[in-house]
Amino acid sequence: MTQHWPIALFAAVVAVIPFVPEIPPFWLVLLDNIGLAALVSMGLVLLTGVGGLTSFGQAAFCGFGAYTTAVLTTHFGLSPWLTLPASLLVSGLLAVILGLVTVRLSGHYLPLGTIAWGLSLYYLFSKLEFLGRNDGITGIPPLSVGSWSMIGAGSIYYVIWGGVLISAILTLNLLDSRTGRAIRALRRGHLAAESFGVQTARAKLLVFIHAAVLAGFSGWLYAHFIRAVNPTPFGAQAGIEYLFIAVVGGAGHVWGAVLGSGIVVVFKEVLKSAPYGEGQLEVIVFGVLLVLLLQIAPEGMWPRLSAFWPFARPQAKPRKASALPARAKADSGEGKLLEVEGAQKRFGGVIAVNDVSFAVASREIVALIGPNGAGKSTTFNLITGVLEATAGRISLFGNPIAGLSPQEIVRRGVARTFQHVKLVPDMTVLENVAIGAHLRGRSGAVSSMLRLDREDEARLLAEAARQIERVGLGAQMHQLAGSLALGQQRIVEIARALCADPVLLLLDEPAAGLRHNEKQALATLIRQLRDEGMSILLVEHDMGFVMNLAERIVVLDFGTKIAEGVPSEIKTNADVIEAYLGVAA
Repeated sequence: MTQHWPIALFAAVVAVIPFVPEIPPFWLVLLDNIGLAALVSMGLVLLTGVGGLTSFGQAAFCGFGAYTTAVLTTHFGLSPWLTLPASLLVSGLLAVILGLVTVRLSGHYLPLGTIAWGLSLYYLFSKLEFLGRNDGITGIPPLSVGSWSMIGAGSIYYVIWGGVLISAILTLNLLDSRTGRAIRALRRGHLAAESFGVQTARAKLLVFIHAAVLAGFSGWLYAHFIRAVNPTPFGAQAGIEYLFIAVVGGAGHVWGAVLGSGIVVVFKEVLKSAPYGEGQLEVIVFGVLLVLLLQIAPEGMWPRLSAFWPFARPQAKPRKASALPARAKADSGEGKLLEVEGAQKRFGGVIAVNDVSFAVASREIVALIGPNGAGKSTTFNLITGVLEATAGRISLFGNPIAGLSPQEIVRRGVARTFQHVKLVPDMTVLENVAIGAHLRGRSGAVSSMLRLDREDEARLLAEAARQIERVGLGAQMHQLAGSLALGQQRIVEIARALCADPVLLLLDEPAAGLRHNEKQALATLIRQLRDEGMSILLVEHDMGFVMNLAERIVVLDFGTKIAEGVPSEIKTNADVIEAYLGVAA
């Protein structure tokens, strides 16, 4: 229960603040503004700090929430409470429309895209007659319960901060789930996530919608707090400020949004009251101080402060759960499991893979070797759907898989590791490995936020723990993946691949970085997997490891197959010796 103490303590502190004797009313106004900013920044923490999608346009979603309730309450006389679902729905639907275009962008085009539609929506708010143009809408009714109207800052305080607390809990629940692991994997690139069944476009859109709904909720509260709306609070400057808040607090931490909001909002008020003369020099001072703050704490203030926190960081821990359904493994003698026939891959005028053909039988270990640049990893990418073959046929159990998505191919039983390790370094080994079982879970975002996914989550974590123990890293299960040595990280990738319950396992240089004893343990594990019904295709440069392990070897050179056979034949093949193994002096 240790992980519940910070939330309970936060709720208790928030609850008693209005009862502090002789607290100035302005402080409550300031706290309300901090809460409103925290809601928007909390969405940005998930979107930018966790998901890796930079947005400068979140203020526009505040505008959608604020203007929706303003129109419905003033023009149609609806109760403010009835307009809350409408404000959230409008923000969410418009996030779907904008997100379908925006999240497909990458690099600097993504933030530029959010700036573009943020500016467009700001000017749209100021030009529409039914929104009051630049003057906006006034006379918005306050929130009320029976005859009690929440007109003052103190009366709406609990609604705002209750919303912050509930939103934080729902967001933390989302991150601590199957869906949350998929979101957290986005920032380190989509290739590894997609290779284990994560629909990255859907995950990006989901986090975009979540951030927009939180901003819309903040806009709804703002409209009934101020009781008037106009375009000014929803412009580009506000969007930049919200991103500043998330970064200052700690862009990867949900509670960092609350801390960052407090720092920035209070900072601005202090600077506004200082005697700088004319010209709004406080803006310059504000910018300089923020830059200095980020120099001191580049990851934000929350990680700095949380280092002194007496409560341990909550960790996903496996508990006893029923086993996940397992895929039927092939028996010996069932014939070819994987067939690659005339595979070719062109990159413009460069032929990376040229008419390559080979097969992997059921319960067989096959090695794919060759010098650097021979096309081995490209062949892996063709098999796993990361790249689409220019020509040729690739089939699994006789069924074509060329052209299928990586998600569909892993669903059919093909899992892989990577030449360059692709783990999420700030997630634990257990969490990284559990990503491999993504397709074996069923819980979605809503059930995760409401904590209805616990049984499904327990089964996924139990499977991940089993595979970690299987590869010999049980002692490192709760360590951050980024803290492990390179060789151990490669073993973590194997455990992640095993979590997908594959019939065909593709290992890309699995022994790189391992010591002799570790290589021997890896070879024993691979043979054990073969004996249990799995087929293995591996790329490896350690010839001693390959020759003692593989039952057949395929040799590539400049994208072309130059030899295929058992290890004893490959050792004496003249073409292989010339191209790769070398001639003894």
